[in-house]
Amino acid sequence: MPDTREGVAIVAQRLHLATGFLSSERGWVSERLAALGLRLRSFRNDEVDLEISLKDRQGAEQRVTLECWINCRLRLHFIATSSSRDLSAALGEVRNELIRQVDEAEKRTDPRSNRTLRLVPGLPDSD
Repeated sequence: MPDTREGVAIVAQRLHLATGFLSSERGWVSERLAALGLRLRSFRNDEVDLEISLKDRQGAEQRVTLECWINCRLRLHFIATSSSRDLSAALGEVRNELIRQVDEAEKRTDPRSNRTLRLVPGLPDSD
């Protein structure tokens, strides 16, 4: 089983708490998003920005939004939302959705999965 402390540290370094979260909740939120941190560890710290917000806390319209920007070859922007009334469950939903989106984007840009990228001609050999 992967070390979740590493995932928590990665998320804590890259996470910005926006509307609805208190700064004292940073550790708790980072723990819930640790699996995402383990998924993002292949990117440098300056390549990834995370922002999480919570609207209408404990209300009928509660909504958690997690956004991720990755600056690698292209600037990628992912958004995951959840309207679950249980905050812990909502964090799990947005974490899993963001992991799915990052995996899907990586598959699209992987030469093994993308015929056009696989068929890019190489440089000619110099004699």
